[in-house]
Amino acid sequence: MTQMKTDPRILRTRKLIMDAFFELSKKKEFKDMTIKDITSEATVNRATFYYHFMDKYDLMEKVLIEDLMLNVNNEIAEHDELNQETIVSIFLSVTNFQKSLSTKCRRSFEAFRTTIEAIILKELQDIFYQLLLKQQSPVSDHSQRIAAVMLSWGIYGASVDWQDNSTIPPEEYITLALPYITHGAKFLSSD
Repeated sequence: MTQMKTDPRILRTRKLIMDAFFELSKKKEFKDMTIKDITSEATVNRATFYYHFMDKYDLMEKVLIEDLMLNVNNEIAEHDELNQETIVSIFLSVTNFQKSLSTKCRRSFEAFRTTIEAIILKELQDIFYQLLLKQQSPVSDHSQRIAAVMLSWGIYGASVDWQDNSTIPPEEYITLALPYITHGAKFLSSD
C-alpha cells in the first residue's frame, strides 16, 4: 500500500502558523494571544487555522512537541543504546530546547512551563523506553517502563535545576552527575 504524500502547501501553511505563534510569543503573553492575533500574524484566515489546529492550546502543544522532538531526535539519532553518551546528548538537547524557548518566548515561558514539563516528560519517557527495548535485556516490560519514567524525570529535573540554579555549562553539569546516574547506589557506597 502506498503512503499518501502531504501537499507541500499544507506543510508550509502549518509552519507559517507555528512561526507566527513563536513571533507573537515574543510580544505577548500566551493568555493574551487570540486566534485573530495568530491568523493576522500568519496571514491566514480562521478556517485555515482551524483546519490545522483545534485551538491555541493545541497549537502551543504541537509547536513544543515538534520543536523538542526535532532537536532531541537530531541529537540522539546515532545512538542505538542507552549509555553515558546518550544520556549526555539527551540532557544537552533538553537544556538547549529550554534555553532556546525561554529566549524566544521569554514573556510566555512561565505560562508554558507546566505544558512544557508534561511534553518533555512524555517524549523523554518514550525515547528512554525505546532505547531500553533495543537493548533486549531479560528485564520485564513493566520494569523497563518504570526505568524510562525515572530516567525521564531525572533528566528533566536536572535540566530545570541547571537552568534555575547552575552557573556551570550544561556539559559540565551532566558530567558531574553521570557516575550517580549510571552506577546509582553502587557509586555512592564506593566513596
